[in-house]
Amino acid sequence: MFTKAFIPYGGYFSSPFVRWQGSLSAVHSLPLAGATAKRWLGEKQWDPGMFDYVNFGCTVAQPHIFFGGPWAAALIGCEGVPGVWISQACSTSTTCVYQAAMAVEVGSAGAVFNLMADRTSNGPHTIWPNPNGPGALVDTENWVQDNFSCDPWAGEAMIQTAENVAAQSGLTREECDAVSLRRYQQYMDGMADERAFQKRYMFPLEVAVSRKKTVTIEADEGIFPTTAEGLAGLKPVLPGGVLTYGAQTHPADGNAAVAVTTRDTARELSPSGPEIQILSFGYSRVGKALMPSAPVPAAEMALERAGLSVADMKAIKTHNPFVANDLYMAKTMGLDVMSLNNYGSPLVYGHPQGPTAARCVMELIEELVLLGGGHGLFTGCAAGDTAGALVIKVG
Repeated sequence: MFTKAFIPYGGYFSSPFVRWQGSLSAVHSLPLAGATAKRWLGEKQWDPGMFDYVNFGCTVAQPHIFFGGPWAAALIGCEGVPGVWISQACSTSTTCVYQAAMAVEVGSAGAVFNLMADRTSNGPHTIWPNPNGPGALVDTENWVQDNFSCDPWAGEAMIQTAENVAAQSGLTREECDAVSLRRYQQYMDGMADERAFQKRYMFPLEVAVSRKKTVTIEADEGIFPTTAEGLAGLKPVLPGGVLTYGAQTHPADGNAAVAVTTRDTARELSPSGPEIQILSFGYSRVGKALMPSAPVPAAEMALERAGLSVADMKAIKTHNPFVANDLYMAKTMGLDVMSLNNYGSPLVYGHPQGPTAARCVMELIEELVLLGGGHGLFTGCAAGDTAGALVIKVG
């Protein structure tokens, strides 16, 4: 359990998420994230020099990713600060926040900046030497599509892991469609009043499309309008399955950032805001090809470490690439599946991997603020049948 790690209120942002092969498909994710974070810090009048370390979370390589951590630090204005590149698929943000909280807890850093970015669009094609192959032909890999399609350990695609858990849990097509519709409705709640909820944490992107023209992206791009009738008319992705394209997320591009500091620094940066404390972190790895079940043991570990139960949680957010994630968690932990993920979730707004969990945590914090404070849980799966979870307290 952490006792010294805090997030300044408003000390975070998420860019809009842009659908795969959309407006960000040709934009290098790291310089864009650095420029966005530097502009955000400037608007808040926060000195980048206060940060002792930078965690850069990224899962899809871009040119010069070899220098990812220190390059990201320099781009946001921390030229004399070291940084590290962290990658754990969809749990990347969770791990960045965890590493930052540990650094603050043990006193090795007083303020850590976590910057997460990914571009799943136009994923890199890697050529691997194969000198022993026939004619020394090279091996090739598409970082995004090849890895979404097959876990080299489990031997199955991610969608198949969701169907495996759905079959184990006895999930029906009707349940999946009902929760998928509910998740879209919750996202639309976050769009109400001219996106009042989203504007509590979202920061626009500025993208140069030519030397003379820059466009501003202020809202998510690529949200699919969803109705009960539309969901009912979709065929399962896999023959005999219960999950349609309406019951799974879509790849996306975007970035996000979260500052983790000591209590005193958090108060200095946000003197009038509520106190936000990181209480605990949990992790898990489940059996082969059962990825959507992993968030449950991770959540249970985080709750146990915080000395709390799921009944103590005022709000719960999940990374839910498949609706099976939420249904399994609700059935296993005795939760109302329709009350999870208020105001939005990756199932609807997409999945840039690196920044995905960070956006969920921001929405969790802001929901707790609207509720007058309390405890909140984030949990979400990651590739390799793993998961990460955080328990947050808003005072």
